[in-house]
Amino acid sequence: MPSKRKPPPPMTPLRVLGVASEMYPLLKTGGLADVAGALPGALAPLGVQVCTLLPGHPAVMAALQQVQELAQWPAWFGGPARLLAGRHGALELRVLDAPHLYARPGNPYLDASGRDWPDNAERYAALAFAAARIGWGELPAFVPELIHAHDWQAALVPAYLHYLGAGRRRPATLLTLHNLAFQGQFKADIWSRLGLPAEAFAMQGLEYHGDIGYLKAGIHFADAITTVSPTYAREIRTLAGGMGLDSMLRWRGDAVSGIVNGIDTEVWNPATDNHLTQTYDAEHLDARQANKRAVEQRFGLPADDAPLICMISRLTAQKGIDLVAGTLDAVVGSGARLVVLGTGDPSLEDALRDGARRHPERMSVHIGYDEGLSHLLQGGCDAILVPSRFEPCGLTQLYGLRYGCVPVVARVGGLADTVIDANDAAVKAGVATGLQFADITAEGLLEVVRKTVQLYRQPAVWRRMQQAGMRADVGWQTSAADYAALYRRLVGAKETA
Repeated sequence: MPSKRKPPPPMTPLRVLGVASEMYPLLKTGGLADVAGALPGALAPLGVQVCTLLPGHPAVMAALQQVQELAQWPAWFGGPARLLAGRHGALELRVLDAPHLYARPGNPYLDASGRDWPDNAERYAALAFAAARIGWGELPAFVPELIHAHDWQAALVPAYLHYLGAGRRRPATLLTLHNLAFQGQFKADIWSRLGLPAEAFAMQGLEYHGDIGYLKAGIHFADAITTVSPTYAREIRTLAGGMGLDSMLRWRGDAVSGIVNGIDTEVWNPATDNHLTQTYDAEHLDARQANKRAVEQRFGLPADDAPLICMISRLTAQKGIDLVAGTLDAVVGSGARLVVLGTGDPSLEDALRDGARRHPERMSVHIGYDEGLSHLLQGGCDAILVPSRFEPCGLTQLYGLRYGCVPVVARVGGLADTVIDANDAAVKAGVATGLQFADITAEGLLEVVRKTVQLYRQPAVWRRMQQAGMRADVGWQTSAADYAALYRRLVGAKETA
């Protein structure tokens, strides 16, 4: 008789504290929120319990369920604060309730005039120090073995653990860079309000060209650093892509790696999405036509069979919107139509509006953001244009793949890692999922738009591209496994150190 195989040993549970400034569906201004909201659920089947610490912004406080007060801190960076435990659906949360820091309407980072809140340094130092206290085990209900800090808003966590943790337990730390362009740099005159010792204001600490660098400190002190795509991890270690931190990232060597983002494939599922006029799947792509008609109606465009390209983006130069704004006449002259959803630089908003006024039957713009409308655009437009000058990962192209909205992307960062270019070989093999362009100029943009129109006019080729994209692995399963393996390596190294 064949011998019976022993079942694999049960996976040792691992407790991780995530630290983020926003989290979908509670509060979202960008892709960081999507990642923070989706990753805990993807890690749970892998034996990783994630509890996420968030600032008590009004939207977070309103959404918090099963609230329990864990601690009171009467003098917390300028006022009283409480640490709360709670949930939102399946998400386990800790919330720093500090009204003097977070009880403000609108954007969590900017005031009504679009300027940074003047006390952002204190607001996110307060969050990081709260995470450090949880990491030290001061609140026994949840004592993490690892803290996963996201972006500059949480980047001081490793610094607080380092400078104020003498004689205390120290969890392993991981810092994820979602966008190196936002580094959390502040004038040195805030130093006394951070609660750190004088020796921390040094080149090997928080000092950065005479000021204070939150992200710089996190890169220095975290046990490991990840970015949200392998290509971006390489780009930021170059002089051109490192934004002043390339030498430090090179110095960290193998501690820096890239793990591509995934998306929540239940939230983003064209077969069940109630934001769509008509649901569909890869075998019933003709049903997308009803969504295309709905997009045209929402944007005031006449029904037309010409290719409809969307942009869903922050309207900034980083996203390449200036290239689009400068070539609008030629873009619509190529046979394409364009709809835009986003907000950002007022001058770019005005330029796009001007283009829509010149071409009212070929282009339309919605300034602002609407989550449901973004789903409808992915489900009804033929292609999504992402002409970013740099892009750590990008999520809209992943949504496009999932929805058969063919991505047309610059060959940078995560865009290069997630879209298979429609070169001749890939098209013939039936594996192309979108179009890439490396010449990120007005000429390069126009060339790829013209190629997009040409491919759209070949229905069999276009459908194969849509179906190949819809088969692509854009979920969290693979990336979550990479994170879980990295977590366990870091915790194991900390235990044996």
